[in-house]
Amino acid sequence: MASTASALTTTTSSSNVATPFLYLRRTHISHFTSNFSLHSFSRSGSRVCFSNNAKISSYPCHDYRNRVKFKRFECRVEDSYTNNKEISKGTLIWRAIKLPIYSVALVPLTVGSAAAYLQTGLFSARQYFTLLASSVLIIAWLNLSNDVYDFDTGADKNKKESVVNMVGSRTGTHAAAYALLALGFVGLSWASMVAGNFRAILLLACAVTCGYIYQCPPFRLSYQGLGEPLCFAAFGPFATTAFYLMQTATSEMISPLVTATVLSASLLVGFTTTLILFCSHFHQVEGDRAVGKMSPLVRLDTEKGSRIVKMAMAMLYSLLLAFGLAKTLPFTCIFSCALTIPMAKLVVSYVEDNHKDNSKIFMAKYYCVRLHALFGAALAAGLVAARLLTKR
Repeated sequence: MASTASALTTTTSSSNVATPFLYLRRTHISHFTSNFSLHSFSRSGSRVCFSNNAKISSYPCHDYRNRVKFKRFECRVEDSYTNNKEISKGTLIWRAIKLPIYSVALVPLTVGSAAAYLQTGLFSARQYFTLLASSVLIIAWLNLSNDVYDFDTGADKNKKESVVNMVGSRTGTHAAAYALLALGFVGLSWASMVAGNFRAILLLACAVTCGYIYQCPPFRLSYQGLGEPLCFAAFGPFATTAFYLMQTATSEMISPLVTATVLSASLLVGFTTTLILFCSHFHQVEGDRAVGKMSPLVRLDTEKGSRIVKMAMAMLYSLLLAFGLAKTLPFTCIFSCALTIPMAKLVVSYVEDNHKDNSKIFMAKYYCVRLHALFGAALAAGLVAARLLTKR
């Protein structure tokens, strides 16, 4: 991800050659580092170098340990996050694809399948990969249609990684989005028919509906600050439970029950997914406010938002412990998910330290994606381990 790239240049009144004039102590260097986001301070021989990912400028130094000599300097800050020339095309394509975000398709399916394995001892790989491919298509529809409708409202006017801005065609992007939706829903429907479970496709239809009213006109409930509850419902209780039902249908059970275990697991999946969405708002507050998108962080502010992230993490692991004590989740899940606490602490500290810096807080959602993937994998592993241990 792009970060703020800064360059410090010096000039004199008579020439463009940097000459010794002003002594700056190391504390002043730290001051410049924090104010101009200089990425590194290094030394090479008798020169001091201020370097970043855009360029490297070096200056003569009398004593690099204590002072740096400059004559009449001026500072020019170049933000690669907002300056299009500083962002490579490859980086823009990577951002547009949003590959890490597709973990939101993988985790509900994996946890739901693991919960089904805990109950039945069976797992259908064919069903799993059919559902995975279909889910990825649905997420691709969400991403593309979100770019289209944010382009319509002006929210993505200056967002160069927007697919609409990159391909230069709103109509083509819109058509591709709904083609992906159709293909994905056909795949989910086919898998539901194979499983012979009408409840599953009904739940998945509810999940897709949540995605539609989240961003598509005339609803656009995300502009009312309702994206988080919709996200929680779609990826948690709806999707995770539906995938569980489709995998349990491979057994001889006529009508598989929705147990407290799968409900508990689905709530945790919904929780971590919602954290990704919440943290994606931090670097977009000004842009959202300008187009009237009242996201939670527009209504609050980034300072309060960082505190909410901290409270949400405490709530996540408190719920995990409560489910363990209530025996709705096996002890193996509590143990494996507890191993993800260091990642949760990293998310909290990163948001607390950088919530005011758009060039850095952009990465918060990707740290949340890592937590989501790790927590989901740990939860699924705990469910599978519980089944294996009961066999012995």
